[in-house]
Formats: sequence, structure tokens, C-alpha cells
Amino acid sequence: MAAIPADVFFATIPELNARLKAKEFSAVDLIRAFNERLAQLGPRYNALALALPQDAIRAAKVVDSEIKRGRFRGLLQGIPYAVKDLLAYAGQPTTWGAKPYATQVFDYNAKVIDKLSGDGAVITGKLSMVELAGGGGYRYASASLFGPGLNPWDRTRWSGGSSSGSAAAVAAGLATFTIGSETSRSIVTPASFCGVTALRPTYGLVSRRGAMALSWTLDKLGPFARSAEDCGIILQAISGGDKKDPGSAGKSFYYTPQYARSLKDLKVGYAPVDFAERAEPSARPAFAAALEAIRASGAQLVEAKLPEFPYGAVLSTVLAGEMGSIFEPLITSGRVDQLADQPQIAGLKASLEVPAKEYLRAMRVRRLIQEQVLAMFANVDLLIAPGRSGPAVKADQPLDGSGAAPAPPLPPSGMAGIIQMGNLAGLPALVLPCGFADHLPVALQVVGPPFSENTLLAVGKDYQSKTDWHRRRPPGV
Repeated sequence: MAAIPADVFFATIPELNARLKAKEFSAVDLIRAFNERLAQLGPRYNALALALPQDAIRAAKVVDSEIKRGRFRGLLQGIPYAVKDLLAYAGQPTTWGAKPYATQVFDYNAKVIDKLSGDGAVITGKLSMVELAGGGGYRYASASLFGPGLNPWDRTRWSGGSSSGSAAAVAAGLATFTIGSETSRSIVTPASFCGVTALRPTYGLVSRRGAMALSWTLDKLGPFARSAEDCGIILQAISGGDKKDPGSAGKSFYYTPQYARSLKDLKVGYAPVDFAERAEPSARPAFAAALEAIRASGAQLVEAKLPEFPYGAVLSTVLAGEMGSIFEPLITSGRVDQLADQPQIAGLKASLEVPAKEYLRAMRVRRLIQEQVLAMFANVDLLIAPGRSGPAVKADQPLDGSGAAPAPPLPPSGMAGIIQMGNLAGLPALVLPCGFADHLPVALQVVGPPFSENTLLAVGKDYQSKTDWHRRRPPGV
């Protein structure tokens, strides 16, 4: 086995592709190194659900044979990746992070895995998650079959949910990229806490066939990666219509940075209060510097606020109504009591009691939200806000804030509901690491109208060409 330099574990997709083509090392050597690293370090962060070393080596041998013959499939050929354990992988357990499904096995792959395999990417493992992707609500980070997700920057901190393992694996250099999911905040939060770049695509752009359903009208799959450019490369591979996914938009995505709009032509809406008074004090300098960097790129920053709606209540009602139907067999059988988190058990049971009239009312309000949000984008091209207001929370503390001293009231915010709004309206969001607070990462989120991923990625690529936050590594990895 050839020695693999340590920097390889934090290389971008184009960098690894070039080194494989130059035969600096073989795909087998690369994948074997990532396999060993995932097996060794994955448990340190409670990030590993299932290692797939034999399958990965077999796939790497095929890549080496192709490269030897001069057959190049694209930038993802030979690139190691891993997926959240809500994606089916044929013949192996798909646990959904939950004890009742610990022995569940499917005889097919999720569509995104087949798409990535078709481009030559090599799956090395499956990654931990909050049980049932957080359905029902949970109070503790330990609500997982694999234990609490631990942050590579500080293992006393949470890596974020529910895609905890997906974010931690990229941050710790266990995989070049990973696939996670978001229904409410499960891409934005872990990416922000772990200091990695991530993309929540437009609803329907990526097939969810073979993924655990939590909410038919909210679920989305997306990448965690080293850079905005990497996210664009991955999204091109996994996007596309799928007649077997009823929520499919029937569209593909082509990453075309060469045709991106000039940043000088963009009007970016933001709420100053979110970067100052509402942000945690330790994070404010990083957010202020990030805003200045966006302004220096030529983009026009203009004050904006979201239309006034009860975003959280609407999303919670839609989610409860849909997950109650999805998990009815689990709940009525009593197996729901095997879950690790008592508030989550109670929340799932309560979801069966959501009246149809409440669900339908929430869906009508949701339609109004979608209409007014699209009208807002007639005045601005993008929105920008903190990914989260501060760094990762302690992994052993209640996530609902119970037991903590009462926090002082926060001033009104123009973008407080941006994550819920973005998911209700099916909008894409790009998460960009933008600095540190208390020695932990913080991030921006850039949100656009449906199918504006190329514009988001152009902003991200420009920002990352002038900063190096996305290239910072946790200590000791």
C-alpha cells in the first residue's frame, strides 16, 4: 500500500481527481486509507453506523482498471464518500438511527447511491443520525442508536442533528463528501456547528427514492463537502427527475460556474439585527467580517425581512401530520417505546392526534408563505443570515434549553424563521463556514428562490476564494 499524505483526507474533489489521474496513488490505496480512517476515528465522534470496506475496495479496483485504460468518467471517479443511515444500501442494515429498525435490510440501493456509483464515486460507509431523523422532536443529543453526535472541533459539543454523522465525517476527514438530509434544519445546523460547506437543494431536485420518509412534502437530500465547488459537482451527479419519487421536480442540475451571474449584479437581503443583537456575542465579530467580505465581493447588501408568518407552528403541524401517517405502524405496535428519547416517543404518539383540519389549514398557510416568499424575491436575488446564532452547544445538555438560566429577551428579527421558511417554501440554501467563536466554527447560510443553486454556489465559490475558513481543520485530526 502506497503512503497516503495526510492532506489527502482534507482535499477537494478536483484536487483528488487530479492526483488520481496523475497516478500519485491508486484508487485502491486511497480508499483503503479512508476505510482505515473511518473505522479508527468514526467511533470517536459516534459518527460511524456501518463500514463497507470490502465493497469499497472492489469498487476502487474497478476505478483503477478504468484509469489504466484511460477511461475517465468525471470528477467523482474514485472519490470516497459516505451516506446518512436513512439511505438504503442493498444487503446491509439501514437502521434509521433507531433501535426498532436495527436489523432492517433492503434489497436495493437508494437512487442517490446508484447515481454516484454510476459516476465512479466509492461508498465507504454509512453514518450515524438522530433516530428517525428527529421525528417527534427530541430533547437530548443522545437520541440515536449510536450515541450523541460529537463535534470534531470539541468532543464535548454536539455535531448537530439529525445529520450528525454526515457533518462530523467531513469535518474530521473521514470522507471527502457525505450525503445527509433536511426536513427542518438537519443540513444547516450540523454544517454550521462542524464548520463544513453544505447544500440543501431545492425541494424535488434530488430523488428521495430509497430514503426514509419523515415528511413527504418537506424531505430533501443534499451534500456535505469541502467547498461550494464540491457541492456543485455532487449536486450535478445526484439531481434529476424520478418518476418513482412523487415529490420529484422532474429537473436536473448542471453546475455551470462559467455562466454564473456577476456578483455585482446581485442584490442580497439581510437583517442587521441577526448579525448583531440576535447573534451570540462571541460570534458577532466573525459574522461582521463575513458580511464585509460579501459586500467587498461587489454584491449589494440591502436590509430585508421575511413576510410575517408563524413559520415554526406551520412547519410543526405539517410535519406532525405527515410523520404520524408514515410511522403509524411503529406507534400503534408499541415499538415506538424502544426509542432512546422520551420526549420523542411522546411527540410521535401525539402526531396521531393531529386533526385533518389543522393539517389542511397549515397547508393553506404554507401556500400563502410560498406566494409571498416568491414575491419577496422580486426585490432581492438572495437572502443571507447566520447558519445558527452561535457555535455548537454542549452535547450533554438538554437541547430545548430546559434547566438553563432564562435568556434575556431577543430583539425582533427579520430572518429568525429563515430555516423553517426555506423548508416550507422548498428553497435551496448554501452553508458557508465564516469564522470561529469560542474556538468553534460558525457559518453563514445563503438562501435563494427555487432552482437558484448556481447563483448560490457562485457566491460561495467567490467567498471561499477570498477566505480559508472552509480549509481549517479540527485540532488533532
